[in-house]
Amino acid sequence: MRNLRIAGIGLAAAAALTLTACSGSDTASSGSSSAPAPSSSMAAPSSSAAAGGDGMTTNADVFGPACSQLPQGSAPGSLDSMGPQPVASAASTNPLLTKLVAAVKATNLVDTLNSAPSITVFAPADPAFAALGDAKFAELAGKPAELSPILQYHVVGKRYDAKGLAAAGSLDTLNAAGGQLKIEGSGENMTVNGAKILCGNIPTKNATVFVIDKVLTPGTNK
Repeated sequence: MRNLRIAGIGLAAAAALTLTACSGSDTASSGSSSAPAPSSSMAAPSSSAAAGGDGMTTNADVFGPACSQLPQGSAPGSLDSMGPQPVASAASTNPLLTKLVAAVKATNLVDTLNSAPSITVFAPADPAFAALGDAKFAELAGKPAELSPILQYHVVGKRYDAKGLAAAGSLDTLNAAGGQLKIEGSGENMTVNGAKILCGNIPTKNATVFVIDKVLTPGTNK
């Protein structure tokens, strides 16, 4: 992950920003693979697993109220489709993450994230970006040096499943200032710096993704 720190990267978006003009097509460590059971709102997933890394999850481990919004079967953005792909490519097809993907593309982080060997990504869903508006996002997108540290704060340089996150309690991020994330609760009651898990344990080739309901701000853990 050294190359990620040097490049000043990460994956998740700026404090309360949004983008409609720039939607993209490029966008645990410890814990067993027996993460929380899928939400009752989640359509029955297949059992395919992501490749490589510790903290591995399978489609059967995915949980959260927003998981039912993902396409089903092998359609783009489905669990089966995302599983074999590296994280930025997988996210680019996820209908919950279009604005996050735009932020990653704006900072030219797609290749860096895809090449990371094993990471955990806390990915703000599109509604989490609604507070700022397009103009503010466009401003930040034009300043990669300001946007990248915020994105870094949403990425952990080790792969965790939900059970591993709950056991860890706090996590170092790729933010160069040493920002930590505070994990509280477990399963569908888990929060990350107070953000709720909308769809967690999503497996991709090189990452486990947790879609969350707010943008995380470096320097805060609540």
